[in-house]
Amino acid sequence: MVRARRGRTSPAGEATGADALPAIGAPLRQLPDPGRVRDGEAARVISLVDLEAVYRRLARTMPGRTPNAKGPKGQPDAFRACVACMLSAQSLDRNTAAATKALFAIADTPERMLMLDEQTIARAIRPCGLYNMKARNIRRFCKALLRERGGVVPDTREGLMALPGIGRKCADIVLSFTFGKDVIAVDTHVHRVCNRIGLTDAGTAERTARQLDERTPDWAKRDGHFWLIQLGKRICRARKPRCKECPVSEWCEYLAAGLE
Repeated sequence: MVRARRGRTSPAGEATGADALPAIGAPLRQLPDPGRVRDGEAARVISLVDLEAVYRRLARTMPGRTPNAKGPKGQPDAFRACVACMLSAQSLDRNTAAATKALFAIADTPERMLMLDEQTIARAIRPCGLYNMKARNIRRFCKALLRERGGVVPDTREGLMALPGIGRKCADIVLSFTFGKDVIAVDTHVHRVCNRIGLTDAGTAERTARQLDERTPDWAKRDGHFWLIQLGKRICRARKPRCKECPVSEWCEYLAAGLE
């Protein structure tokens, strides 16, 4: 079910729901009812009217893209951004940083990377975990990048995801941070926030990304990742979310269902 909360007024006196729909908004569309109920998530998606109101509130209360936003883990080019993103899977930031520093100290291009065997790469990236699998994927990625793309990292989602080791999350992160494309990359924070509020209704980050791409108005795609990730880190935390401080609580299905 898509729930519309129409014509309400926020405590600050601003119109919400249908009254807040801007002229630039896309025609309203609705997703089919997925009929899901899961612990800790919203029971339904909010309407596109309310979704647009949520984004406008976040635009005023959360930081967006900054001029110095860099590639994943601060990497200076698309190749190292892709590799760093692959290393970050199931790894803490500090461990990923240690692994990328050690690896790029000995090889920072696909050609140089392929001069190393898997064991050497695995030793360098050991801090980030799953190092044998990641070393294998890095070599497969480099071979395909050189063979199929002449060593040039593609700047489209389809091109990136055609390369070994690059999934939707990694592709969108590289597109957003490295190439400056207007896409909402979905990490664990964005996935949690979207399904709590009711922006999406998805059990996986990849499904969340697809639904966000479909439902989010174009104007919000450039900064949407930054608004949502900051909301997730600061307020809508995995444990003990600070619902009373949330700027979009009036639209939140998680809060409305009494799950806080």
